[in-house]
Amino acid sequence: MPSSPTPSPLPETSGPRRRSLLAAAAAAPVLASLAGAKAASAVDSPDGPRALPGGGDLGPNVIVFDPSTANIQGRLDEIFKQQESAQFGTGRYALLFKPGTYHGLNAQLGFYTSIAGLGLSPDDTTINGDVTVDAGWFDGNATQNFWRSAENLALVPVSGTNRWAVSQAAPFRRMHVRGGLNLAPDGYGWASGGYIADSRIDGEVGPYSQQQWYTRDSSVGSWLNAVWNMVFSGVEGAPAQSFPEPPYTTLETTPVSREKPFLYLDGDEYRVFLPEKRTDARGVSWGNGTPRGTSLPLSGFYVAKPGDSAATLNQALDQGLHLLLTPGVYHLDQTVDVERAGTVVLGLGYATLVPDNGVTALRVADVDGVRLAGFLVDAGPVNSPTLLEIGPEGASADHAANPTTVQDVFVRIGGAGPGKATTSMVVNSRHTIVDHTWVWRADHGDGVGWETNRADYGVVVNGDDVLITGLFVEHFNKYDVQWNGERGRTVFFQNEKAYDAPDQAAIQNGSVKGYAAYKVGDDVTEHEGWGMGSYCYYNVNPSIVQHHGFAAPTRSGVRFHGLLVVSLGGQGQYECVINDTGAPTSGTDTVPSKVVQYP
Repeated sequence: MPSSPTPSPLPETSGPRRRSLLAAAAAAPVLASLAGAKAASAVDSPDGPRALPGGGDLGPNVIVFDPSTANIQGRLDEIFKQQESAQFGTGRYALLFKPGTYHGLNAQLGFYTSIAGLGLSPDDTTINGDVTVDAGWFDGNATQNFWRSAENLALVPVSGTNRWAVSQAAPFRRMHVRGGLNLAPDGYGWASGGYIADSRIDGEVGPYSQQQWYTRDSSVGSWLNAVWNMVFSGVEGAPAQSFPEPPYTTLETTPVSREKPFLYLDGDEYRVFLPEKRTDARGVSWGNGTPRGTSLPLSGFYVAKPGDSAATLNQALDQGLHLLLTPGVYHLDQTVDVERAGTVVLGLGYATLVPDNGVTALRVADVDGVRLAGFLVDAGPVNSPTLLEIGPEGASADHAANPTTVQDVFVRIGGAGPGKATTSMVVNSRHTIVDHTWVWRADHGDGVGWETNRADYGVVVNGDDVLITGLFVEHFNKYDVQWNGERGRTVFFQNEKAYDAPDQAAIQNGSVKGYAAYKVGDDVTEHEGWGMGSYCYYNVNPSIVQHHGFAAPTRSGVRFHGLLVVSLGGQGQYECVINDTGAPTSGTDTVPSKVVQYP
């Protein structure tokens, strides 16, 4: 994500407009965990392999603290030093804090690091201190602060304001900030957008140089400014609808939401809480008292460790266990098949699935209530036709009462090494809710090139009645999003077209110049989107012209609100915003062209 103009009245910043190529940084995790639930005893089966146990230790890269733990700050600093610039390393960490009060901490988060409280409510675990993301490692540019998260904590920031200067794949969930939240790096350098959900920020949220942002089902004291595209749904205290100027897109409620599952402690035993579905949601789900939902004991989960095979994961699922993926990288030689209704697959510390031989990493049957959350799928060196499939082709069952949810599940093609996939994520099951995803064909790192990390399609939606809240999809060779299902809805979309197209012919789509970032199928009769932006930065060949960012059939049931396209520094141009509507981008000026409503 290149930089954006800094909003007045902040000082002008300078620096490169594109992310520089970073060498992959290896990490060497050596830290030991402190706690885990007891594993059930394995038993021999006369008819098959030895049964797998439920529960168990959470492994060496889950670090559990309580208020009496010695040298917490030292442990936090040790992990941050290792992970600060390890953008494509193999280190993965989950930092878990037992309920209680902690004093004088500054938890700086690097790559593939998650921090979370272990209470049922964020207010059960209070840090008098900060959970900080800044961009010193990248000279004050936060556009590469990916893959880290904060969840289920209350913060009392030392200065009154906590700094959370992130970009894609860095959710801030179920947090209570008893003060303000600054979303920009020190010096107000570039930052390229992020996500807040189910959180309460008592003071002011200052996005400053953030290009775009999505906030869902939360409460804020106030919101300072907007650059290109700030989107809110179900947020108490959000700015009023005012797109195009200032560019706030505000929905009073979120149509349907169901918060992400999370690990917590019930006495000395770990459980996983499953929040209930909400309709027309507004504000946080936790509020006062016990949150609404159900919970599962850790003994109902196979606690997976890096080195476990796909066959082992499938055996656990066949036994009726859920999956808890502890931090690390899992290499798969066959598809992980989720076939049972209500199955939970929960990753900790950015657990990463890599299909080594061209298989689909994970596939979900057309069943009710599956919950996928908190993991990364990284394409392998052999082309996979798909990386993640929600429902089989032709899925048609009604899941309105109990949908499948896909939350903080991220997909990457290239960057950590050559990777290929024809289509990254396919959603076939009806009523699926995808809540915050970043599907990224890498523009920097190792194994990056127009054909080297070839990936034609980012997200393809074939199922009807699918809702996506917080959709980030970037740099695919053809359509970044292709939506074929009926009654689809997207709240917030952020996109960049692929930087590295060699020439106009490489992106030509029949008679159309370029593939739209977001394409609604020609036969679709009902679709709606709010707060959606597409940017081009054709730095390999700046003469490339992209006809439009959005393409959709022109009929009354297909509606869009708050669209924009931007040419970053004149590296390529858009002729229109959606179909043949909207002004072209102009010259070298990084100024959005906007369409308030379509049609």
